[in-house]
Amino acid sequence: MGAAASAPLIGVTTYLEQARTGVWDVPASFLPKVYLDAVTDAGGIAVLLPPQPSSPGIARAVLAGLDGLIVAGGADVDPARYGQEAHPRTGAPRTDRDAWEHDLLAEAISSETPFLGICRGAQMLNVALGGTLVQHLPDVVGSEKYQPGPAVFGDDEVSVESGSLLGGLVGDGRLPVHLYHHQALDRVADGLTVTARTDDGVIEAVEVEGVPFGLGVQWHPEENAADRRLFAGLVDAARTHRAARTDRAARTDRAARADQATGSAARTTRSPA
Repeated sequence: MGAAASAPLIGVTTYLEQARTGVWDVPASFLPKVYLDAVTDAGGIAVLLPPQPSSPGIARAVLAGLDGLIVAGGADVDPARYGQEAHPRTGAPRTDRDAWEHDLLAEAISSETPFLGICRGAQMLNVALGGTLVQHLPDVVGSEKYQPGPAVFGDDEVSVESGSLLGGLVGDGRLPVHLYHHQALDRVADGLTVTARTDDGVIEAVEVEGVPFGLGVQWHPEENAADRRLFAGLVDAARTHRAARTDRAARTDRAARADQATGSAARTTRSPA
């Protein structure tokens, strides 16, 4: 019970898809189980965050109850968000998910809540901060190797920058990864640092400058059950974030009680005998 009580709560964004189960065929929150396994294997507790009406205030309230955030993979980000017309191969926009994840990422950065963006999550991070995307990567690299076929992951290696947050988690140098993205980061937003690329120059990881843990990767680390280092890093950072938040709340409460006691004493002193 003690270990469970200390496990940080990690919110994971989900898809909203038409789903069939039994006699029902309805829109439903959907997320591959590998994301949940990755969180729990690393010692966290996964909390699903399906797309829903959003605002900065709602995102603030959601993250106030969580210790960390994962923005999961999925459909293409609406090109209108970065000022472009849709490429013929760009998927239909999911504006509800775009708005929801934009607000969550903005609040995570503002509150320094640790977060990990995966594939679409890394792209959403770049767009939310003002960057752009390559809408169809084969137009640039001349092959389909980053998304070889439906539900087929490409295997490649990325070069990890020395001294980066990512490097501290997985080591510097070459890292084998599972790839499944037909889009990629193009113009990198201000405030992001590129920390991993493939041999042909495609950006595969970015980090948010000035926060304890803000990482986006375009590969799918959840697919590698033998390597949970990114999720372990997130969970550790989430545990530290929660402890710091609890300490701040305790200090604020003590200060409020001290002010209240001082005020009560002053009123007693001024009271007539």
